[in-house]
Amino acid sequence: MKNKKPAKILIVVESIDVENSSGSKANVALIRNLHNAGYDIKVYHYSRKEIQLDKIKCISIKERRRNLTFLISRIERYTRKYLGLNSNKYIENKFGFSFTLFNDRNSIVSELRRDNYNADLVLSLSQGGSFRPHHALLKMPEFHEKWMAYIHDPYPMHVFPPPYTYSEPGWKSKIEFVKAVFQRAKYFAFPSKLLMEWMHDHYHFDMEKAVVIPHQLNKSTNKPIDYPSFFQPSNFNLIHAGNLLWGRDPKGLIQGFQKFLKIYPEAKTHARLIFIGGKNHYSEYLKKVSSNTKEIEISEDYIAFEQVNTLQKQASVNIILEAKAEVSPFLPGKFPHCISANRPILLLGPSKSECRRLLGDDYPCWSEIDNIEKVFYIIVSLYTDWKENDLCVLNRSDLDYYLSENRLKEILDSILEKK
Repeated sequence: MKNKKPAKILIVVESIDVENSSGSKANVALIRNLHNAGYDIKVYHYSRKEIQLDKIKCISIKERRRNLTFLISRIERYTRKYLGLNSNKYIENKFGFSFTLFNDRNSIVSELRRDNYNADLVLSLSQGGSFRPHHALLKMPEFHEKWMAYIHDPYPMHVFPPPYTYSEPGWKSKIEFVKAVFQRAKYFAFPSKLLMEWMHDHYHFDMEKAVVIPHQLNKSTNKPIDYPSFFQPSNFNLIHAGNLLWGRDPKGLIQGFQKFLKIYPEAKTHARLIFIGGKNHYSEYLKKVSSNTKEIEISEDYIAFEQVNTLQKQASVNIILEAKAEVSPFLPGKFPHCISANRPILLLGPSKSECRRLLGDDYPCWSEIDNIEKVFYIIVSLYTDWKENDLCVLNRSDLDYYLSENRLKEILDSILEKK
């Protein structure tokens, strides 16, 4: 009997530039695991540059420039840049979205309509507050019966959980856009169970069409790197990698660490709290703290993803810091990186969060972000384990599987078999 041909998956993605954002990193990890799971995949991306992924066919979508929408988008951009006139708020309040988005959407539609791949499944992936691939596929009813729309975050900001709720220009039109996606896509995928439930509470879509596909874990070998000056592998290193967006307040973490140094002064020779990431809402505060507490290190220069990933694997403890809130439905893009690193995770966030749900309510290294005493005691416990064992591991084979290509294949095969 002949072997069955692998299912064909057409992927439409915002960006596959891993240096661009955490969303791009998550997209690439998912694409790689779809390939590793044995699917025949083809990727259209709007990264604005030529990028190829090993053994995967990737096509960079070009921006259409000879049309009225493009012209209007550039007029708006130049008047904002050179004349200081920001018409974007008015445009989005009237039309829901910018003319740049409309032109980008049309560029993607134009490229896809030339394709003859004949996929079994069409998967749209976006990032941040942008859903360009979803906008494009809404305009292509020929794909709707095999379209899986991946919703990575709540959208729009109007439906974010506190403290992030914000009614941005055109939010009513944006809500109608999401409703249309839920009406026309065959399937909906979310990286988080809590996010799926959060969005269902707002949009009341058919839950039988919904599935959780978490951000993926890609096993990789450590590549030799030159360590930054602030990192010594033999130290007790607690690392927070990633931007500290507003709301991810590090003060409780820092004060808990400072108390640890005060009670255990001998640790000052080898304990380091390290923040890796670009300029952010807390940069000035972090610089001030770092100048007063030399055991707190801050990377001011950009560090490439592969290097950061290696540092996380060499850390004593990796830190996930979320906002002070009642609920955090997000699965951070770096969660799989922390699981892959196989080091203890210091989780600071709400009691109801996707990270805590996955790690378990009885996970010992969790605290609210402003509970200084608990942060202190967790650091003491981690430090004691580090001194006794030198190398501490997370050892969560259940999460290795949950984020793996094998489980991903089981999920998608069950969907494709129904088709």
